[in-house]
Amino acid sequence: MSIEGESSSGTPAEIPPSVRAQLLATEHWGLLASRSTTQSEVLTRISMFLTFTSASLVSVALVGQATRFSEEFVMLAVIVLCIDVAMGLLTQVRVMNVAQEDLMYVTAMNRLRAAYVDLDPGVAPYLMAACHDDEAGSGRTYFFFGNRSSLSHVAGSSMIFMTAANAALIAILSGLLLVLLGAGTPAAVIVGAATGSAFLTATAVHGYRAYTEIWHRFTPLSPTPPDEG
Repeated sequence: MSIEGESSSGTPAEIPPSVRAQLLATEHWGLLASRSTTQSEVLTRISMFLTFTSASLVSVALVGQATRFSEEFVMLAVIVLCIDVAMGLLTQVRVMNVAQEDLMYVTAMNRLRAAYVDLDPGVAPYLMAACHDDEAGSGRTYFFFGNRSSLSHVAGSSMIFMTAANAALIAILSGLLLVLLGAGTPAAVIVGAATGSAFLTATAVHGYRAYTEIWHRFTPLSPTPPDEG
């Protein structure tokens, strides 16, 4: 008696190309659904952070008017800013994780397209997205025409948006703390701007290192040919 998926001689049975295509398409749709869900979730997180920050700052302004900007108001402002920074950092961590997850989904779908091309090489000219699961292939999938710089893509990303928002909050909090310690306004402005800039730079360097480390550890199955790179 032969086992399903094996021939009578005990060797694995040849799977029809149509079955392979169905299996690949099922995996492809699963990746698309996961990517869509992840993107929706992170956009909701960013919206929640912006709403929370806006509401807290408005509340601080109202309390300041009611208390005539007394010492209690200053302490409340520091506490609220600390909470805003904490919420912003947590949101930024999630945004950075989602950026890596999105790259993961794009790379996986590129690998599936390579399998489609193996099944039917004639479909290759009709695929706008890349069918190579390496760094060059992911860049092609993110922007089909290939003439936009990666710097523009990164600068317009949610990660940079969140980093800039957190840098501004950290700069304001640093300046306010210096004022409480007796420093003058010019010194507080300079130190606050330097602190925010340092945070922005450190985050950008960390993100770049994490991105390059991914490709150093990853081994593609269908790398981009030299003439297409």
